[in-house]
Amino acid sequence: MGHCCSLFLLSCLLWSFFIAGTHQLQSSQTQVLLQIRKHLEYPSQLEIWNNHGMDLCYLSPSTQVNMTCQNSVVTELRIAGDKPAKVNNFVGFAIPYQTLSGSFSLDSFVTTLARLTSLRVLSLVSLGIWGPLPDKIHRLSSLKYLDLSSNNLFGSVPPKISTMVNLQTLNLDNNFFNGTVPNWFDSLSNLTILSIKNNQLKGTFPSSIQRVTTLTDLILSGNDLSGKLPNLDRLSKLNVLDLSGNSLDSDLPSMPKGLVMAFLSNNSLSGEIPRQYSQLSQLQHFDISFNKLSGKLPAFLLSLPNISHLNLASNMLTGSLPGHLNCGSKLQFVDISNNRLTGGLPYCLSNESGNGVVMFGGNCLSVDLHHQRAESSCVPVKRKPSGEKNIAVLVGVIAGVFVTIALLACGLLMVCKICCPRGISEQQLLHKAQQEKSVTGFSSGILSNARYISEAENWGIHGLPACRSFTLEELKEATNSFSNSAILGDGSHGKLYKGTLENGTQVAIRCIPSSKKYSMRNLKLRLDLLAKLRHPHLVCLLGHCIDGGEQDYTVNKVFLVYECVSNGNFRAYLSEDIPGKVLNWSERLAVLISVAKAIHFLHTGVIPGFFNNGLKANSILLNEYGIAKLSDYGLSIVSEAAGNCGENGEGPKSW
Repeated sequence: MGHCCSLFLLSCLLWSFFIAGTHQLQSSQTQVLLQIRKHLEYPSQLEIWNNHGMDLCYLSPSTQVNMTCQNSVVTELRIAGDKPAKVNNFVGFAIPYQTLSGSFSLDSFVTTLARLTSLRVLSLVSLGIWGPLPDKIHRLSSLKYLDLSSNNLFGSVPPKISTMVNLQTLNLDNNFFNGTVPNWFDSLSNLTILSIKNNQLKGTFPSSIQRVTTLTDLILSGNDLSGKLPNLDRLSKLNVLDLSGNSLDSDLPSMPKGLVMAFLSNNSLSGEIPRQYSQLSQLQHFDISFNKLSGKLPAFLLSLPNISHLNLASNMLTGSLPGHLNCGSKLQFVDISNNRLTGGLPYCLSNESGNGVVMFGGNCLSVDLHHQRAESSCVPVKRKPSGEKNIAVLVGVIAGVFVTIALLACGLLMVCKICCPRGISEQQLLHKAQQEKSVTGFSSGILSNARYISEAENWGIHGLPACRSFTLEELKEATNSFSNSAILGDGSHGKLYKGTLENGTQVAIRCIPSSKKYSMRNLKLRLDLLAKLRHPHLVCLLGHCIDGGEQDYTVNKVFLVYECVSNGNFRAYLSEDIPGKVLNWSERLAVLISVAKAIHFLHTGVIPGFFNNGLKANSILLNEYGIAKLSDYGLSIVSEAAGNCGENGEGPKSW
């Protein structure tokens, strides 16, 4: 009887724990998940969420969607899509069927994700997500695992990730992150796996990694890292190191004794293989092929107790291997081809030993002569010193250098005399025009704070596509030869057309009659200045086109190509022109704050500042997520009519 009571009590206890851990998902969490599905444009993998009557926490996990809940909130979310792992022709814009559409906003998507405040695991792989990863990703402060691999993320790796101190795994593989590789990894004191392979990161190896002693996997392959490698023996827990496919040009660093796999191929590493590597008793896979390593091939690498894969191919290793060498018992693959080795092969590497695959062609070995080079090509040539001859050659070279420098200096002076007056006058014209359009000119405070202005400008262009030149033929094709059906609006700014570029991107094209007082050269300078205006709350200028003849004075029209913002303008939302979509006071305030940020950037974020922007309600556009963007800014520097427009100028209801 007592035994039965004990079993009954134990069953009740287990059931109570089960009930406590499986409360129905909070309705707010369900709404967030459905918004995530909408942001991701209803992928087929999330069709399982269509049954609104079912608690999403109870859905069976699959290889594509897996979600874990605790205490009625989502703690783990894994979604794997079927978009291409990495789009080869991606240039910062949406590509049909390969990325999410042009209306996708990564900033809004991350804002929605951040509402899952208890999320500890987030994996969003191959979903076609594109855009610059915003700093607000750090709002997911509980994350321990973050995997955004195989998408189309670009720009810098957000610095605010350094505040996500709970992070243990960070995987950003197969994206388009560019700029300098971050150097704040030592802020992540719990980080064990760091993988950012196959991106476009540049710069030197981050020194902060030496201080992340918790690392077990460090993978930075397929980037453009350069310079020296520091010693890595302080990373005592490191098991996997992959730095292959970069431009590193140092000696081989010292390694932690517990290292299991090391991939350093396809760099420019030089020097000899360190004797310290004989202590790497756990090493199983070692690849240092396609470098510039020299010196004798150390026999101890072949005798390491756990080594199974050894690739030393395509270096400049010399010497011979001892015939009595005992290879490691687990060795299955050896590639020592295309070096400068001489002599014979030890028995443990011969075909008779049956110890797996051995590749040794392209050396000067005494075996398999059909695939070897002449022995003379593997012996360093000793040259006799010729002191007097060398001195004469050196003097001749120095004299030749001085003569060349003198000729170049003369040529440069002649070019400056011809070209500089014209260039200076053009710059003065542009500067003078900016002063005339400015209300207050340049204050001493702005000029003295030039560094802040530079940083503000860099912040403004972060992650946005570069402005480029379009041909008139491209714009005609995009607008069906500027047909009337493509007109969005017509006012003192000129006509505005809606078009579609060859890659499917929706754009708005402003046609501005150019002022005849601007030469072709001066107009290009003005357009270059306009192209520097990049801010999240400015409609992005994607490019421009000048319609004119070959002469410097025959400019007819200027076309400005903008991103398409197609959800209406601020005036329409205020005047109830859009039924059921009148903005409440908090939404109106959010729009005005966004516009204020944009105006502040135009006034102080660049030199010279842009003060005459013809601000009016119908030049404030809202995208599909309600984010405000200011249009028709800065037009006063390319058109006199644009500079004089007022509230009477008609604007489009949307772009």
